[in-house]
Amino acid sequence: MKILFIDIDTLRPDHLGCYGYHRSTSPNIDKIAAQGIRFENYYCSDAPCLPSRASLLTGQHGIHTGIINHGGTCADRFPEGKNRSFSGILRNYSLWGLLWKNNIYTASFSTFGGRHGAWWFHAGLNEVHDIGWGGGESAEQITPLVIEWLERNASRENWCLHVNYWDPHTPYRVPSEFGNPFENDPLPEWITEQTVEEWTKKVGGHSALDYGMFAPFKLTKKYPRHPELIRDMQSARKMIDGYDCGIRYADEHVGRILDTLSAKGCLDETIIIITSDHGENLGELGCCSEHGTADYITHRIPMIIKWPGKGKKGIVISGLHYSLDILPTLAEIRGWDIPPHWDGKSYAPSITEGKDCGRNFLVLSQCCHGCQRSVRWKDWIYIRTYHDFYHLYPQEMLFNIKNDPHEQNNLAQKLPDVCAEATRQYLDWHDNMMRTSLLPVDPMWIVLKEGGPFHSRHQLKEYCQQLENTKRAWAIPELKKRHPEEFKQ
Repeated sequence: MKILFIDIDTLRPDHLGCYGYHRSTSPNIDKIAAQGIRFENYYCSDAPCLPSRASLLTGQHGIHTGIINHGGTCADRFPEGKNRSFSGILRNYSLWGLLWKNNIYTASFSTFGGRHGAWWFHAGLNEVHDIGWGGGESAEQITPLVIEWLERNASRENWCLHVNYWDPHTPYRVPSEFGNPFENDPLPEWITEQTVEEWTKKVGGHSALDYGMFAPFKLTKKYPRHPELIRDMQSARKMIDGYDCGIRYADEHVGRILDTLSAKGCLDETIIIITSDHGENLGELGCCSEHGTADYITHRIPMIIKWPGKGKKGIVISGLHYSLDILPTLAEIRGWDIPPHWDGKSYAPSITEGKDCGRNFLVLSQCCHGCQRSVRWKDWIYIRTYHDFYHLYPQEMLFNIKNDPHEQNNLAQKLPDVCAEATRQYLDWHDNMMRTSLLPVDPMWIVLKEGGPFHSRHQLKEYCQQLENTKRAWAIPELKKRHPEEFKQ
């Protein structure tokens, strides 16, 4: 059994050719999709980076792991408590631990664990390769090391190689000599002059005039592809082109890895999994180049699986799935034990028989930038806001993502019955999560009581000055009303 697990950070599926994008961002990934299975409605349960990979690796929602923030108490796992074994549960029942336990040699090329102090990420790995850039690296620094590893190991039996590329993640860092293959391509149709003008009127973290989180991005000399702020179609194009170049650059390096496997005679026998930790808002909900919401855009991720022999070829699965579902899926296909604490649901029949075995609904969580929980079902996403990332979001938002995939028209006030259906589903999920939790606490409330999400904590006083300077002082009274604790310090 050979597995190549390609993990491209911040990769939204609708910017890939195999998901219908009009730009040629992903020719190598598209080839794998044509030979395997593409999942149309695949989501990280918890966003962004740290919570997402925690759920992927553990097979559990953030409400169970405790990892939902980028700092504070909830950037670490809940303790296992009195039932903790000698090595801890992740040694055998994390994603890597499951493979290691079943005699699959595991290696990872990723700086993620060091970047976030997430040492649990290494549980079950035989080899950890961290080049020390903390997510600031680019693909050309990773691929030669991966190819060297494959030259030594590809022909051996039973291995899993995890390769983590960061190139689509901000700041856009693709080397200048790569050029811009999209400079003559049109922007996505939904981005118009009117759209961009509306962006400039919004407030909140990583809004158009606060592109560096709460102020303009100031490292454009170091990262020339990255805009300083978004105020017109030219800067909007720079944002989209910068993001798309990151995807195309990562895709070319994926192609080099595939070529190496082919040269070693191993490509046709290798299981290939291509996915991401989360997507990227490129203007949706007023966020530009950020993943700070619990919405359709931030949580939807690609999942492409080519499974030689057992796997179906060239099919699309439309059912709803979480990224944490991969653990029981691997276990079922291989006939391995599935422990009761995993929250994931196997979709093995999708791979082996082409059957759609998705869930009725998903609950998605974000507690690093703002605090939101959302329900994704049928054509809908319902978003409930507990901390607004200073965007002044209403408590309830509802979008029909079939008709409005970029979330431009909030229907919550017009369709209270649909909102009520979502809240019932959310309550059912929450009751079940708390009933099966090791601790009698929802970690979202720890985040809120500790001072809020990490990326918004202690930012509002300074941000109000930025709003004054950019003629958006109209928002300050409402922000003070919503966040009085920020002005008590």
